[in-house]
Order: sequence, then structure tokens, then C-alpha cells
Amino acid sequence: MTATQPDIETVLTRELIALEEPPAEKDACIEFLLDRAVETDRVTDREAALEALFQREEEATTGVGKGIGIPHAKTDAVSRPTIVFARSDEGIDFDAMDGEPATLLFMLLVPEEGGEEHLALLSSLSRALMHDDVRERLREADSKAAIEDTVTEAIA
Repeated sequence: MTATQPDIETVLTRELIALEEPPAEKDACIEFLLDRAVETDRVTDREAALEALFQREEEATTGVGKGIGIPHAKTDAVSRPTIVFARSDEGIDFDAMDGEPATLLFMLLVPEEGGEEHLALLSSLSRALMHDDVRERLREADSKAAIEDTVTEAIA
């Protein structure tokens, strides 16, 4: 871990992992992921966080390809760095360059002043998800613990 990247175990906890199918439409999926963060008291202003996420989506796609969507934002509406995870059997159109729908969904939220944390987390997560075995383990995981372990091992 770098000095600017928080410990993954505090950023992605089991409460932030959704096993249920998210909504099939991108904006509704982003709200679904955000609500996970709201329910765990990591978001202090849902509307401000949602606005930051949608604004980021307008700037450039967060569909990174290989079936991965990483909506993300820096906002003072979040109290600490947070990653929310869900997966979709059907896939959600996140406008990825490869045209593939996103089946693995990670929402990354960091406080406004956490610019370096944001980049470090996004970079670590993106690098880890480029590995076929990591994506396969996430798709096949049958529990929140298995998902948490996979992400922790891949990023640590």
C-alpha cells in the first residue's frame, strides 16, 4: 500500500457488497450502489453524491471494458473512502469502449480532498480487474466473504 491509499479492508466491507441483482439501467444501478453506501452511513448527503456521480458519468464513460463498470466521484458528501460492489447476470450498458455490458460493478467514492487516494484506489482496482482470474473469481463467488477476499487479495 502506498501512503496515500487507504487499507482496502476499511474501504470495501461486507455491508458494501450486494449479492442481489442490481437494476438493469445504468442510472438506476448507480443509485442502487449509492444506496448501499448511504445505508452504511458513509454518505452524508445522498443527493450531492448522486449529482457528483452523474456529473462524472457525463464527462467520460466509467465502463472500462472486459465487463467492468466503475462509476466514481470525489465529493464532500462521503465521509471516508468507500467502494461498493455488485454484479449483474444480464450486464448493464456503461458505454464501454469494447461494447461489452458491465457485469462487475464497483462504485468508488472518496472525500473531495482525497484526490490522491481516489487515483490510487482507482488505479489499483483497475489493474486488479484486468486479470482474467480475478474477474472470474468475482463472477463465481457465492458469498460476500468470497468477494471481499478476492478483492482484498487482488489489490493488497
